[in-house]
Amino acid sequence: MTWSGMATGSAVERGLIPPFKPALELHIRDVVVTLGGDGNYYMTGSIGDNIWAWTQGIELWKSSDLYEWEYMGLVWNIDKEADQWVKDWRKHPRRAVRSIWAPEIHYIKRNYFIVFSMCPDGIGMLKSSTGKPEGPYVDAFNVNGPIISGGIDATLFEDEDGKVYFTYGAATRIALMKDDMSGFAGPFEQIIFDEPDNNPHHHAAKCEPRGMNDLGHEGAVLFKRNGKYYLGAADNYEGRYSTCLAISDNIYGPYKKRHEGVPCGGGTGYFRDKERYWWCSYFGNDSQSHFREKVGFVRVDFTSDGRVFVAKEQPFVTPEKKEEWVAKWMKVWKNEYNE
Repeated sequence: MTWSGMATGSAVERGLIPPFKPALELHIRDVVVTLGGDGNYYMTGSIGDNIWAWTQGIELWKSSDLYEWEYMGLVWNIDKEADQWVKDWRKHPRRAVRSIWAPEIHYIKRNYFIVFSMCPDGIGMLKSSTGKPEGPYVDAFNVNGPIISGGIDATLFEDEDGKVYFTYGAATRIALMKDDMSGFAGPFEQIIFDEPDNNPHHHAAKCEPRGMNDLGHEGAVLFKRNGKYYLGAADNYEGRYSTCLAISDNIYGPYKKRHEGVPCGGGTGYFRDKERYWWCSYFGNDSQSHFREKVGFVRVDFTSDGRVFVAKEQPFVTPEKKEEWVAKWMKVWKNEYNE
């Protein structure tokens, strides 16, 4: 989803998001971070000279603290390592683009897996053949073709019992993975979504013909905290491109309490750090953000009823701006979350 206009920073001025700087001066979208088995954080996203039309493959960064990032290079090269369905990008029926959207790296079952969208042809899934985040990566399903045709924005989630789930796009369906991650264990289950938010200002225009009985329209997110499942998708919420989340006691629903997570965060990911704090990766995909299409990190917290909100303590806010940020945050908290 693209937006016209300049980055105004109005969300910062209103105290909706903190006045933080990008973690990297790098043009990147759809940023996702995972905490690896070695205690390092690994990050990837949509990147390239022209994100919408051409890329070499999937690139990776590493950090021990979320502050300093080391470039690990191209960990999956389309020309050298991709299956034929990816290499045949010129044969795409709708448009000939060599474009990888929203790759995500996940540390699951003591190995690294990457899901990606080869737009507009479908979704693929890779696994590290060495158990290392830098790969090499091979096709996890061992099929020469997309695992989901025409889909985008896949994500993976490992539950506490070791079961792994897959969803994508607008997060309307969820599938259980096989124990060896070589395929789906059964059919996709349609999620149950209660208490829809039918306010048209909380949805993109494309959602209105469908009745706005959804979480969003792309950028699927799935995670768990304190026994509660959080399922989300990106939408246009009051002019901000944000992941909207809902909460359930069951992986397949019913999901309730649809709400905006981190304003302007984009279709990104939520993760827990080594100190057990929760974060949202951020890339600023609308004009209310103070920067556009660069990676940042926002610490989040949770209300008593489980909703996600931007935390008061923000390590990436500089000391000289902290007092101003806290004062604005207090006003937002009183208006929106006063409990």
